[in-house]
Amino acid sequence: MAKIKELMQNLSRLQIVLSLIVVFSLVLFSGITVWCNNKIRNLEDQQAAVRWDDEGGCAQVSCFFTRGMEVNNFQIMSFEKELESALTEAAVTVENENARLYVDAYSAQGKITVVSSQSTLEAQAIGIGGDFFFFHPLQLVSGGYFSGNDLMKDSVILDEEAAWQLFGSSDIEGMSVTIGGVPHYISGVIKREEGRFAENAGLNNTLIYVSEETLSEYGTSEGISCYEVAAPNPVKGFVYNTAKEKFGLKEDEMLVVENSSRYSLEAMIPVVLDFGLRSMQNSAVHFPYWENIAKGYEDIRAVVLIIQFILLLIPAVIILITLIIKWKNRKYTMKDIWLYLMDKKDRAMEKARAEKNKWEHF
Repeated sequence: MAKIKELMQNLSRLQIVLSLIVVFSLVLFSGITVWCNNKIRNLEDQQAAVRWDDEGGCAQVSCFFTRGMEVNNFQIMSFEKELESALTEAAVTVENENARLYVDAYSAQGKITVVSSQSTLEAQAIGIGGDFFFFHPLQLVSGGYFSGNDLMKDSVILDEEAAWQLFGSSDIEGMSVTIGGVPHYISGVIKREEGRFAENAGLNNTLIYVSEETLSEYGTSEGISCYEVAAPNPVKGFVYNTAKEKFGLKEDEMLVVENSSRYSLEAMIPVVLDFGLRSMQNSAVHFPYWENIAKGYEDIRAVVLIIQFILLLIPAVIILITLIIKWKNRKYTMKDIWLYLMDKKDRAMEKARAEKNKWEHF
């Protein structure tokens, strides 16, 4: 404490103020970095690669198709074979021969009418296929998820608002509704994400999840608009490039996003440089709500990145100016530094010779 007090007494008021600015900038930088990293980690829709392989050897990639592109199950199956072939060529294997190399899902957006014994509801719907809920682990209020790979395509998941409108309760697992006159069964009820951010991303209305087949046959579907995959990434960009090259679509017919690295420094620099142009969308892609949320967080991450740069620039400039002033006010010359270094070298050589002589006489 005495040494700190003595040091403070020897500092000028300006030096104290500048030192506090440096400390404050570094503390604020650390705080905003931790806050931003936590926000990104909490984006469950962007963490499928980590869930599939927590050792970091996988990548998650999303493909968004433009309006009017009639992507079908056959094209998805064809791509799956291309991906398997590419992974085999890259010598990617799994320890358990029965384990899957990758996990994937697809989805369509639209509207559907659901009828219960008490009410009728027309709502926004997501038609799902594959392991959709692995990529989107929605918060369950009751019941559980269903798989788009199930043989029977008769499962439904409602959000809380839809459950209350149709049944007056959220504890309705196993109860039935009819869609297009065909019985479907409630698999679970989820809590829809709330808040201004989520609502503006597309979660401002009641939402129902059904199989893609149910949506296309009994509802109004916009067609499959999103395909997602989490797979081993033996080299950087492997899964991303495979999706771009092997899906069989032109560049203006599909937008590919590598979710697992989209918030990295390397990926964020183009976002910062194009910040004013990001709202000018020329593509005809209808993004699902989870991608709208992810893009919103890209903007937040870009702003945070700029703030982080400024917070590091401030202490760097202060330290640099301090060093320049000290250099200009130095009481020694370059010749003094040279003589000092030569003296240190001579002393080191003398010490080495003395050690050598000691061992020779031993």
